[in-house]
Amino acid sequence: MDFKYVRIQGQELAENTMYAKGVFSMAMQLIQNDVMDEEDRGLFEEIDAWFAENLPWPPQCKRQEKVVCFFKTENAKEMMQWMRPVLWLLERYHHPYYVVYTNSPGEIVYEDKYQIAVKVQGELQIEKTQKSWSPED
Repeated sequence: MDFKYVRIQGQELAENTMYAKGVFSMAMQLIQNDVMDEEDRGLFEEIDAWFAENLPWPPQCKRQEKVVCFFKTENAKEMMQWMRPVLWLLERYHHPYYVVYTNSPGEIVYEDKYQIAVKVQGELQIEKTQKSWSPED
């Protein structure tokens, strides 16, 4: 089965959505909690800056609305190449994460070439999870 959307998320809940934190929030939490060393922090900040420059930030996220974002699998290859080092950082600091695939993310309130933002209303329907992701999957 081909899936349209993919999200990397953790076990802990985000305060504003009460939904599983996304990959950027998890890495930022490691920095804020002074867990990550300086070199690793620099690596994450470089990757975060690339995403900020190359990926539109949904207005709903800027306003801190109750939304979660998913990458579109059809256009995720380049983004996942940038994401791999972030996943390595999470693994290095023993922070669990899950790669979630779905075709039914919920009500889409934002969409661009690479991602969607979905309103958080109850639980999302998740068809498949796995610990790692490859563009060939």
